[in-house]
Amino acid sequence: MRRIRLKMCGTTNLADALAAVEAGVDALGFIFHKRSPRCIEPQAARLIIEHLPPFVDTVGVVVDRNCEEVEEIIRCCSLNYVQLHGNESPEYCGVLARAAAPCQLIKALRVGEHLRSEDIAPYHPHVRGYLLDTYQKGQEGGTGKTFDWSLIPRLNLQRDFILAGGLDIGNVRAAIETVQPYGLDINSGVEISPGRKDHERIRAFVQKVRSLEGGL
Repeated sequence: MRRIRLKMCGTTNLADALAAVEAGVDALGFIFHKRSPRCIEPQAARLIIEHLPPFVDTVGVVVDRNCEEVEEIIRCCSLNYVQLHGNESPEYCGVLARAAAPCQLIKALRVGEHLRSEDIAPYHPHVRGYLLDTYQKGQEGGTGKTFDWSLIPRLNLQRDFILAGGLDIGNVRAAIETVQPYGLDINSGVEISPGRKDHERIRAFVQKVRSLEGGL
């Protein structure tokens, strides 16, 4: 049986963070992007992170910020991972990977017909994995919509990937059976409103995923 790693993104308060951890979520994402309705300031994220138990990974989500700003956020929050959700180049990722170590990089890819394997290959040496999200013009992510999962095999990712984009308890079985991802990223599918999580939905989602793992 393979255990699917679960990340809850858009964490904005301690109660939601602890509920997710208690439910069995492996990692919590904190969005440091002003345009997001789930944006949180680094100091506020740090206060939440300080109250987390051991063995819970923390992920900072950033969009097209300069390396110095990202390094400062990493230090402030003691992040385990940075998720790059903008148009960061492979060269940028190489510089940040060296400067941010031991914090590791995850590159978000907005999947659509436009995305090609040759566009992704230069990132391979610099990132630990990829997060696959829905492409929607003018949005960096967080669309709450799924994408055409049949596009994934042609990307030749060569790294573990986390599936995102509109996941909820209603479609997670199809996601796991169709895509067989290393991990899943949940956000709007367990929310009452942007940045405010429904603790029962979190528990139900985690339980559903765990019940499906026996078939992997």
